[in-house]
Amino acid sequence: MGLKVVSSAIISFSVFLLLASAAKAQSKGVFDVTKYGADKDITEALTNAWKDACASTNPSKVLIPSGTYSLRKLTLAGPCKAAIELQVDGILKAPVDPNQFSGGHWANFGYVDKFTLSGSGTFDGQGKAAWSKSTCQKDKDCDSLPMNIRFDFITNALVRDITSRDSKNFHVNVLGCRNLTFQHFTVSAPGESVNTDGIHIGRSTGIYIIDSKIGTGDDCISVGDGTEELHITGVTCGPGHGISVGSLGKYPNEKPVSGIFVKNCTISDTTNGVRIKSWPALYGGAASNMHFEDIVMNNVQNPVIIDQVYCPWNQCSLKAPSKVKISDVSFKNIRGTSATPVVVQIACSSGIPCDKVQLADIKLAYSGPDGPAKSQCSNVKPIISGIMSASGC
Repeated sequence: MGLKVVSSAIISFSVFLLLASAAKAQSKGVFDVTKYGADKDITEALTNAWKDACASTNPSKVLIPSGTYSLRKLTLAGPCKAAIELQVDGILKAPVDPNQFSGGHWANFGYVDKFTLSGSGTFDGQGKAAWSKSTCQKDKDCDSLPMNIRFDFITNALVRDITSRDSKNFHVNVLGCRNLTFQHFTVSAPGESVNTDGIHIGRSTGIYIIDSKIGTGDDCISVGDGTEELHITGVTCGPGHGISVGSLGKYPNEKPVSGIFVKNCTISDTTNGVRIKSWPALYGGAASNMHFEDIVMNNVQNPVIIDQVYCPWNQCSLKAPSKVKISDVSFKNIRGTSATPVVVQIACSSGIPCDKVQLADIKLAYSGPDGPAKSQCSNVKPIISGIMSASGC
């Protein structure tokens, strides 16, 4: 009898949860853009649907159904009166011509609390023509191309199951956000695409990137100044330039970076693996409490690297050392294969040497003609434990 009572209680509770979930779904107003006159160009319809949903005092959802739509430059902003969701199930295409944009974004979400961006849809930046004309790979003063998606001052938010494809510039830029999670997020662009970082984070706290797939032409994930409590877990990266903290020290008054946790990731066929980089000679800063653990490398050119003489295309002076202080860093259980013989390179500032750098269980193999695998360290005294497959540090 006792077992039957418990089973009945569990079934009743399950039914209650289902009914509650259904009631919650019914209570959320759905604002379908097709009811707002959406045709091939969805810009005006989406703007009006968002405006009505944002004004709702009940949780609301803006729906973009399956289909292919053109979308011009757009800003969807709050504050909204209740939680709001944008469900994108269609393919949104940006204008091909960069001259149709003024400013640094295509789709911008700003100043929204309790926001969800969901669905099986795609933000297609149609960036191929822009990459071929871009001078940003060699010119630091180049004209900025639009990013696919910007999140500015978003709080308590979730981005789930969405794809960003072929952005003209960064795919996603996160600025001033708090408690924002990317889950099952996909970034897709060819390895030769220029300056197409997957997700760039700056001056934000509590950002989670979980179980996502990022393949692009620049950093899969890049971490700017002022980032705190960033958790990257279960991310597949490649092609691209790896997962990078920095570059730091390029601009005055940069805020410290701290609490970076990268774990259980796979990085394949990239120009770098896990990297921390700062510019020499320029401005000060600090980066600490950064930990990279349980990372698989597949044919990665520079699997583990701290580079405090970062100076791409000789765009800076090497006459003075980096003024960025790097401390409390660990690389643990990094395994796989390297495309270059130097599998660990820790090049710290001669002016402010790195402090408290740990290397533990580094099992990286190199099978090329310049073998065996080796490590190089300067201006640092790393704490080494466990297996170290590459001698030198």
